[in-house]
Amino acid sequence: MTEAFVVRSVHEKDFAQWKVLWDGYNAFYGRKDATALPLAITQLTWSRFFHAAEPVHALVAMDGERMLGLVHYIFHRSTIYENPTCYLQDLFTIEAARRTGVGRALIEAVYEKARAAGTVRVYWNTHETNASAMRLYDQVAARSGFLQYAKLVR
Repeated sequence: MTEAFVVRSVHEKDFAQWKVLWDGYNAFYGRKDATALPLAITQLTWSRFFHAAEPVHALVAMDGERMLGLVHYIFHRSTIYENPTCYLQDLFTIEAARRTGVGRALIEAVYEKARAAGTVRVYWNTHETNASAMRLYDQVAARSGFLQYAKLVR
């Protein structure tokens, strides 16, 4: 890997490389089998990046033609801000790109997109066991102190 990489919006031709990283991200969080994340969800997620009406966006870090990392973010309304809020939903880099500045660059790129959209806040979650990621996150943002609760309601 060279030290020079570029962060850019995902292109439709990027699907094969993006899917490798997407599968790696989902495996990292224990979504390893097809029942945990069906292919239809992956395809739907991918298609959303290319529809102007969708609030879901994707950026990738590229070293030439090689994809190093991805980040997905969503703009949504908030009950406490006039302008939209930005949820950084997914962040993942290949093993070789970790601790090289790629993750930080992807987060900073989301900050720039949020500023351009008039957003006042970017936030995200991580698993409490993801100590490696938290070392970076503690450098680029403040912990909110909130714990997330979730329940599937199917």
